[in-house]
Amino acid sequence: MRHWPTLVPVLAIALLVAAWTLPPSAVLATFCSLGLIGAVIAAVHHAEVVALRVGEPYATLVLAIAITVIEVALIVSIMLAGGPSKAALARDSVYATVMIICTGVMGGSLVLNAWRHHEQTFRTQGAEPALAALITMAAMVLVLPVFTTSAPVGLYSPSQLWFTALASFGLWAVFIFVQTVRHRDYFLPPPGSEGEDAHAAPPSLGVTWASFGLLLLALVAVVGLAKTLSPRIEQELAQAGAPPSVVGIAIALLVLLPETVAALRAAWANRLQTSMNLALGSALASIGLTIPVVVVASIWFDLPLVLGLEPKDLVLLTLACIVSTITIGAGRANLMLGAVHLVIFAAFLFLSLVP
Repeated sequence: MRHWPTLVPVLAIALLVAAWTLPPSAVLATFCSLGLIGAVIAAVHHAEVVALRVGEPYATLVLAIAITVIEVALIVSIMLAGGPSKAALARDSVYATVMIICTGVMGGSLVLNAWRHHEQTFRTQGAEPALAALITMAAMVLVLPVFTTSAPVGLYSPSQLWFTALASFGLWAVFIFVQTVRHRDYFLPPPGSEGEDAHAAPPSLGVTWASFGLLLLALVAVVGLAKTLSPRIEQELAQAGAPPSVVGIAIALLVLLPETVAALRAAWANRLQTSMNLALGSALASIGLTIPVVVVASIWFDLPLVLGLEPKDLVLLTLACIVSTITIGAGRANLMLGAVHLVIFAAFLFLSLVP
């Protein structure tokens, strides 16, 4: 059993290869689902091993960037394969990612932490600028296309697309510089709240590099298996009468499983700062890395790109931003605040299914 973190990513990759080469079947889909769950657990394990070696905030940055880069490849590949029918996929995926992280992941982390450790604190010096950047990027990418006049409603003109892509990537790059160089201490746990594994012995350099490689392997398996299972999910959702946008939500939920599990485990272990770093960092990477690449692919391959949200989604995004601002401003884990986030998350899921 002690070798499971090494074996599970390899088995998940083997299942991914089998899914690509063998004809689809219910049995293969079941094994792929189990492989996806196993790869998620293995990815979280290896991310925590790397975290013990490199420390915060680099540990959360590794997981956020790794899975976002692979998620970008998944979105672009589906857009190229689907053509105009997938014009709104990037919008649905980015919107779902922001809502899942800012309401589901953040709310779940607050509830778990407050339930077990009562009221705990985290640093607002880093969380507030990160949230400000996230709100700005979300407004530029998902809200402004509804109100601009140079292109039809929901669309950007080519020059507007380039500006949005450069602005999003620039804000994300500045955040990374602030997080890792200029104000790294803003993203470290407050004194006295280091968590249950604060004094754990760091692994050796060889073990760290091995875990980093297995982490990437597990994340490739997660995204690959998610893409393999997505047609079946899409078919089931279509038969159930769910809107097409639910497909993007389902894919985002699958892809974000490693980050979600890591954030919830950190909150349960009294590492709320790590949970906040993961949540905000992942949401920023989701826009700052995804949108520039999608814009380049859209212009290069002449693919339509719908970014503007529907009115219902605009209201939910605005509500999530307002509540997140209140939560971050408080700088404390509170059961009530966590419950509010989870209610918004539930409303997001319910209204996606019943618009």
